[in-house]
Amino acid sequence: MPESDPARNHATAKDDPFYDGLSVLQNLFGAIQSGLNGISRYTASFYVPYLLATQYFQRVESLRLLERPPAESLDAYLGLLENNIELMTRSLEGSAALMETFSRNEADGLVEALQEAILKGNPAKLAQFTSRQAELLDLVANVYPKAIDAIAPEYGFHFERGEHVLADETDRFYLYRVAPSIPNAETRAGAKPILIIPPYVLGANILGFLPGEQRSYAHCFANQGFPTYIRILKVIDAHPALQTMDGDDDANDTRRFCETIKNTHGKLVTLNGYCQGGYNALCNLLSGELDGLVDAFITCVSPMDGTRSKGLARFLARLPQRFNDLAYGTKTLPNGNQVADGQLMGWVYKLKSIEQEIPAAAFYRDLMMFAREKNGDRQISKTAAALNYWLQNERYDLPLEMTRISFASYNTPIDADGILPVRLFGRKLNLKRLKEKKIPWLICYGIHDDLVEKETALAPLDFIDAEVAPFPKGHVAIATSWSSPQSACALHTRFGDGDYRGPVRYHMDLDAALDDARQRSARASKPLPAASMQAASPSAKKAAGKPTRIRKPSPKAGEPAGRTPSRPAPSRKGKPKPTAAAAPARKSKPKAARVKPADSSGRRTSKQAIE
Repeated sequence: MPESDPARNHATAKDDPFYDGLSVLQNLFGAIQSGLNGISRYTASFYVPYLLATQYFQRVESLRLLERPPAESLDAYLGLLENNIELMTRSLEGSAALMETFSRNEADGLVEALQEAILKGNPAKLAQFTSRQAELLDLVANVYPKAIDAIAPEYGFHFERGEHVLADETDRFYLYRVAPSIPNAETRAGAKPILIIPPYVLGANILGFLPGEQRSYAHCFANQGFPTYIRILKVIDAHPALQTMDGDDDANDTRRFCETIKNTHGKLVTLNGYCQGGYNALCNLLSGELDGLVDAFITCVSPMDGTRSKGLARFLARLPQRFNDLAYGTKTLPNGNQVADGQLMGWVYKLKSIEQEIPAAAFYRDLMMFAREKNGDRQISKTAAALNYWLQNERYDLPLEMTRISFASYNTPIDADGILPVRLFGRKLNLKRLKEKKIPWLICYGIHDDLVEKETALAPLDFIDAEVAPFPKGHVAIATSWSSPQSACALHTRFGDGDYRGPVRYHMDLDAALDDARQRSARASKPLPAASMQAASPSAKKAAGKPTRIRKPSPKAGEPAGRTPSRPAPSRKGKPKPTAAAAPARKSKPKAARVKPADSSGRRTSKQAIE
C-alpha cells in the first residue's frame, strides 16, 4: 500500500467541516476557561484591599457607634450609602462601556463567520474567529501575568546588587548614588549634584523604571555625568524609627543628606521631588532647614494643593465628614505602632477612577490592548509589563504623621498669603520664601494626568513665579515614556511649541551657568602683570579704553553637560594717569572688572511659560 502523506491528511482535516466544528467547540471551551481565570484574577486584586477596608471600618465603627448620637450616625450612614450607590453606578457604566466597545470591534468578524457557517455550511471562519478569541483571553489571563512576573529582574534599581554606592543612611532612609546605566559614562565629581525624593506610597523603583532599556528617570541624570542621589525608605516593618517619624524627621534627614552631598562635591544641591515627594521636599525647603544647602528646585507631577484636584478632592468631598478620617486606613503593627496601610491608600486612587479600575473594566481594557494587533505575533512590551509590575507590587505602608501631611494638603487649601496647611518645627511654611531665597523652581506636570491634575500641580503660581514644563500623557509618563533619550520629549532636551526644558536639561543649564560664573569670576580676580602696565604706550592707551567682552553661548540640547569651549581671556589693561615729563612712571593699580551675576536658572515667569 502506498504511504499516506501526513501534510495532505492534515490539510484535508482542516478543510473538513466536522473538524472545524470540533475546533469551534474546543476554542469556546478554552476561551471560557481563560476568561473565568482572568476575571477572577482581576477581581482578587481589587477586592483584597476592599476586605482590608471593611475590617478597618468595622474596628473603628464598633467604638464610634457607641460614642456618637444615633441621629448623627444615621445621617452619616445615609450619606455613605448615597456615595456607595454613586460608585456602583459609575463602575457599572464603565464596565458596560468597555464591554460594548470590545463587542463592536469584534462584531464584524463574528457576523461574517456566522454567515459562512449558517448560510454556506462552512464553519472555517467561525473556527478562526473563536481561535482568535481564545488566544486573546489566554494572553490576558495567563501569558500577560507571567510576562509581568518575568520583568522583575529588569525593573527598578536593585540596590541589593551593589551597583549603586551607599553614600549615607539614617534610622529611616538610605542615601544611594545612582550609577550610570550606559557604557563609558562616568560620574563627574565636580558637576552639580542632584537629590531625588521619591513618593512614600508608590516607592522609588518607578524612577528607575527599565535602566537596561534606557527608560529611567534617575539614570537620565546619572548618564549625563551628574552626581545623582536618591533617598530610599528603609523597610517600615523592621524600623520603628520610620514607623513613628514626622515631618520634622523628614526635614532633618534631608538636611543631613544634603550636607553629605555638598561636602562630597563642593557644590549646592538641586532638590528634585517626584509626586508626593515633591510636596514633602517643598515643606523641607520652606522650613529653612535646607538654607545654604539647596539652590534649585524641581518638582514632577507633585500635588501642591490637593483641594484643586477634580478627581480625588471630589471623591473625598462626597464622603460624609465622619468617614473622611485616616483612622479608617490605619494599620496597627505587632509592636503597637500605627502606620497608614499603603495597599489601602493605593486602592483609594482606584476608587477615584472606579469606572476604569473596576475589575471587569480593567479586564476588557487589557483585552482590547491585545486585540488592536490584528495580524502577526502579539508581543508584550517590556514597558507594559514593567508598568503593571509596579501597579501590582509597589505599594508601601507609610508613617502616619507623613500621611497626615498629605491628608491636610488634600483637605485644606493654601491660604491667601501663600502659607501651606502644614507646619514643620512649629513654623509656618510660606511659598514666598523661595522668592526671598532666590531659589529657581521648575514645575513639570502631565497634560493628561488624572491623578495630579494641572491645577493641583501649578497652584504655587498664584503666589510666586516658576518655570513650567507640560509633558504629554499621564502621571508616570515623565518617568517611563519620556525618560527615553530617543523620545519626542526627552528629559535632557527642549521640546514642544513653548521650547520647554525637561528636568535634566534644566539641571544641565544650571550646571553650565555655575561654570560660566566661576570662569568669569576667575578672570575678573586675576591680577595683571606689572610690566605690561609700565610698557603702555600712548597708542596702547587709546586701544585699552574698554575691555572686549566675550559672551559665552548658551548650551544647546544634547551638548555634553559641564563642557564649554575654551576662549582667550579678554584684555584688561589699566589706563595710567598722565604725569609730568620729569616725573617717574607710576604703576596704576588694576581694578577688578565688575561682572553682573548671570541668570543661572534661565527661569521664565509662569505667564511666559504658559504662553
